[in-house]
Amino acid sequence: MLERLRDAMNAHDARRLASLCAQDYRSAQPLHPGRGFGGRAQVLENWSSVFDGVPDFTSELLASSQGGDIEWGEWYWHGHHVDGLPFAMCGVTIFVVHDGLFAEGRLYMEPLEADGGDIEAAVQELYKPPPGPSH
Repeated sequence: MLERLRDAMNAHDARRLASLCAQDYRSAQPLHPGRGFGGRAQVLENWSSVFDGVPDFTSELLASSQGGDIEWGEWYWHGHHVDGLPFAMCGVTIFVVHDGLFAEGRLYMEPLEADGGDIEAAVQELYKPPPGPSH
């Protein structure tokens, strides 16, 4: 299923992509709880906007795994916005497949940080350790 999803993405075919989802498809983005939605129609609307906003959108399926009705994929999505600025996202998706359609999806996709700090800066920002010698 993930290869079919990738192929629909790379064809910029929002209708074909949406057709891979059940009518009552449920999507969650656990890192962004307010972005959850339901229904194939919303999938079509979302991906139509993606392809309009990033006309050279490319999807690379870097790795995948399947067990039972669960399919995991690691992705790299990239291209350019209509204003020419680069677009890039990386992450993981986890889909539940029923009757040959995506029934549920959890997306952990995030924009690629081009100018982020190193690991020391990230540890300081995320975990805020107290000053002093580390163990």
